Amino acid sequence: MGKKQKTKRDSMETTEQPEEFVVEKILDQRLVNGKVEFYLKWKGFTDADNTWEPEENLDCPDLISAFLEAQKNIKEKTAPKRKSTDEPETEAKKKDKPRGFARNLEPERIIGATDSSGELMFLMKWKGSDEADLVPAREANVRCPQIVISFYEERLTWHSCPEDEAQ
Repeated sequence: MGKKQKTKRDSMETTEQPEEFVVEKILDQRLVNGKVEFYLKWKGFTDADNTWEPEENLDCPDLISAFLEAQKNIKEKTAPKRKSTDEPETEAKKKDKPRGFARNLEPERIIGATDSSGELMFLMKWKGSDEADLVPAREANVRCPQIVISFYEERLTWHSCPEDEAQ
């Protein structure tokens, strides 16, 4: 059985004793900051008490192996099958459409920015199109510097020090 040790101070006792919790079942898995966590159902507890726990805190290699094997089987069964060529436009064909500056459209303005991919990207609105694309900031800086400057100027705020105002 899978176990996890926690320490809890009971108001009736004066000594600290470790309390053991037993993993009944692994329900899910996720990756948080590069570390694997499992969603656990605890034996003797309700579903409301289920918790996410880091893999290194767990002592239930059999349950982890069984869960991972079951997940692998589910993924194999639900893997997409090859589609015939006479079907309407598929996701793969949509991905082949040019995006960003490859569309040869004139940029209108930058709607927003993100670095979620590890690189600064601008959400660019194009003239004559309702669609917007993420484009690398380094490319936008070269191709449309005035639009980039305008984007930053719109968001620029000035703060003055009280000492400066007194002079």
